[in-house]
Amino acid sequence: MSAKRQALEGVNVAVFGGYAAGPWIGKVMANFGARVVHVESKDRPDGFRLQYPPFKDGKQGINRGGCFTYFNDSKHGITLDAKKPGGVELGRRLLDWCDVVVENMRPGVMKRIGFGYEEAIKTNPGLIMISTCNMGQTGPRANAPGFGSQLSALAGFCGLTGERNGSPMLLYGPYIDFVAALYGASVALAALDRRRRTGKGALVDISQYECGIDFISGAMLDFHTTGRIAERSGNDDPVAAPHGAYPCRGDDAWLAVSCWSDDEFARLAATLGHPEWSDDPRFAGTDARRANKAELDELISNWTKTCESNAAAEALQQAQVHCYPVNSIADLFTDPQLAERKTWRKQHHEVIGDQSYYFPGFDLSATPGVVTKAAPLLGGENDIVYRDFLGLSEEEYEAYKSQGVIG
Repeated sequence: MSAKRQALEGVNVAVFGGYAAGPWIGKVMANFGARVVHVESKDRPDGFRLQYPPFKDGKQGINRGGCFTYFNDSKHGITLDAKKPGGVELGRRLLDWCDVVVENMRPGVMKRIGFGYEEAIKTNPGLIMISTCNMGQTGPRANAPGFGSQLSALAGFCGLTGERNGSPMLLYGPYIDFVAALYGASVALAALDRRRRTGKGALVDISQYECGIDFISGAMLDFHTTGRIAERSGNDDPVAAPHGAYPCRGDDAWLAVSCWSDDEFARLAATLGHPEWSDDPRFAGTDARRANKAELDELISNWTKTCESNAAAEALQQAQVHCYPVNSIADLFTDPQLAERKTWRKQHHEVIGDQSYYFPGFDLSATPGVVTKAAPLLGGENDIVYRDFLGLSEEEYEAYKSQGVIG
């Protein structure tokens, strides 16, 4: 734990659901001191536990999934089966304990199992419930299933990604979930601040689809003002030229470079040992460089192929040219910038072993956050949560276990 008081210390949170968006909101809140309980059923655990690799030693197992652990560090894990006798009663006791509930199930599921907002606030009027699902709680597509890659396509991202004459490109993984999750965490904080001032709880309806659209606001504004529809253009940019990724020495090593003015291109050319390029009619001006893109890209690649990507980036950055190496996944774990800012926080998982957990890309100076522990095993902290947090007696606890409510 941090030696300083944490920003969300004393805030109780329960997360119902799984995969990315809801759990990530809970993770961010847990990293800044909230006491977060991740709720699963033994019969229906979080889908990331079994459906997505990597798994410890390549073997699928309920507590071997690295994807699940990555999204759920610093939390307490419990099992709760609302379909068993007494399940709804115990779930309502958990809701009464909460300041915030985060759920990312399909619309109506929380209400159907007895945990809906209107019912919950009868005994916990200050409760804040953050509902984040694909489309939000209303509308003709509200009940449509899907994952982040499909939502990214619907929200317009994929239509802008890919080669000009090629097909749209699906983005990696649950991209849009992370967009919605950081909105969700921010809204939860705003609701907590409002409750502190007014005593009122809140029901917040977050549409991951709509949150994603915000990230292409430039293209939306362009269409609104000019009627122009943004199109796929590979690595081309409407302003910068050159603008692309160039191969470097080494195994699948690349350098991303962009020049946003004639002066910047002149600095690029001089660094590559060809200052005459800036006066060459083929490259003198953005339009000329764009018209002769293939030839220019080949000339730049001839230089980058002789260089290690980090060395090339350093040389061009010294000349005030916009560029960065294209990091691989392995590179991210050794990047000195991320190391300095303590992005990766190592914790020991009971099954997986030592694992690097991601700390959110922001921190607070007076109340810094921390990754307190590895992600929970399935139902691994039933005792702590039900006995210590909710105050169940030994008799109550054993009765719920015998009924199958607590797996």
